[in-house]
Amino acid sequence: MTVRLVLVSHASTSATREARFPGDESLDARGADIAASARGSLRRFDAVLRGPEARCAQTAAALGLEAVAHPSLADLDLGAWRGRTLADLEPERPSDLLTWLSDPEATPHGGESLAVLASRVSAWLDGLPSGPSRIAAVTHPAVVRAAVLHTLGAPLAGFWRLDVAPLTQTWFSHHTGRWQLRETGHALNSL
Repeated sequence: MTVRLVLVSHASTSATREARFPGDESLDARGADIAASARGSLRRFDAVLRGPEARCAQTAAALGLEAVAHPSLADLDLGAWRGRTLADLEPERPSDLLTWLSDPEATPHGGESLAVLASRVSAWLDGLPSGPSRIAAVTHPAVVRAAVLHTLGAPLAGFWRLDVAPLTQTWFSHHTGRWQLRETGHALNSL
């Protein structure tokens, strides 16, 4: 029995455009337009899920997907750093930034560590039905990165080396008890 899973990163927001740590902002006009132009690109799924944030709900709706919010697909909680940029924080908290970027257990922002995010995403992946099914999930770049690292058995040190652009798709399959990465980084309307 094979499970096919596609993780779609949400469309762009003002935070994406301005390189700010996200809060719960809506899609920007460009992101909403691009998502709407990709409407119908994804179809024939047994289940469609999404992160609980507005940007995931709006992306799913623009794509024509009736998606159910799932807490495991929530973005990395960046606590007090929401709405800030690295440039804002560098002069104020340089050692906190360095610690956060180098230690997956660190939470100088008061939110969630990369290790907790990775554990949450891994538990969600490993808890999906064994099969046969096709599942789509609209979520965040951080969740996609964690899923890729889990699938590859790679250390969390690789988290910052993965780039996940807005409205891209990453495909996985699960067969014989393990996840495999099938394709990654394609723009939603390119397949």
